[in-house]
Amino acid sequence: MTIHCFEPMRFHSTLGPHEPVLHVADGDTVVALTVDAHGYNWRGEQVAARPNPQTGPFYVEGAEPGDALAVRFDRLTPIRDWGFTSSILAPDVVEPRFACELPAREWIRWRIDKASGTATQETHAGALGTFTVPLEPMVGCFGVAPAGGQAISTATSGPHGGNMDYRGFRAGVTAYLPVSVPGALFFLGDGHAAQGDGEVVGTGIETAFEMEVTLRVVKGKQINGPRGEDAVSIFTIGNARPLELALQYATTEMVRWLRDDCGLDLHAASLLLGQCVRYDIGNVYDPAYTVACRLQKQCLQL
Repeated sequence: MTIHCFEPMRFHSTLGPHEPVLHVADGDTVVALTVDAHGYNWRGEQVAARPNPQTGPFYVEGAEPGDALAVRFDRLTPIRDWGFTSSILAPDVVEPRFACELPAREWIRWRIDKASGTATQETHAGALGTFTVPLEPMVGCFGVAPAGGQAISTATSGPHGGNMDYRGFRAGVTAYLPVSVPGALFFLGDGHAAQGDGEVVGTGIETAFEMEVTLRVVKGKQINGPRGEDAVSIFTIGNARPLELALQYATTEMVRWLRDDCGLDLHAASLLLGQCVRYDIGNVYDPAYTVACRLQKQCLQL
């Protein structure tokens, strides 16, 4: 299989039927540079407009509507020594009356130290003093071209993927996306050096990345939304608003997975999920919220 190294010259803030920047074979690996959520690159130059400019799309040979695209995140590496976050909680995550008490948002700069594996707040530390967190790199926004010729903003998400901001999409994880157009047209970007659950301030620690992914076509595998797996669990993603609808989408997709791939009827799947399911919140900031329905593989002896 071939490894492709790609440095982008143009970026997209929609996922849709854009001209491919590269054709790759089924099973190839792509090493691509990405810019941060505001379009600043690895040199600190603004080269694209917000929100969440994407590198790509990559055309995967052999991918056709009705297939699934498997995306293995082999490596997610911050390549800039600084990042930024918002300073204040998003109004959506507090009570409406309390939201009126929130101060104006400011942008906070963080120093990223790959040698120590940490990020340290450089400005407005306030009562926290020198605030340092461990690096936990993740990809906030990625996906494929949606169905029906749509071009959907990278500010939001849907069955095609998009801006899910889920901490579970990290190195070592394989994501699965439904293919709706020939070649799938895969995009990626919006790397976060770290982020808490929910993206409750509207950002992670936003920075430029080098991302290494391996792209594989799963022929004839029809799925209805994003899925994923790591060494210990499988999970499904629901993207919608309100939050309960995102949970419903994620749960329904997990039941389909258990039925179609694991041979469980609805009674068995219900009993299993009733005792073993775990739910994670991807984001509660974007136009569509994200919920992950997660199940340990040991529950299925996978």
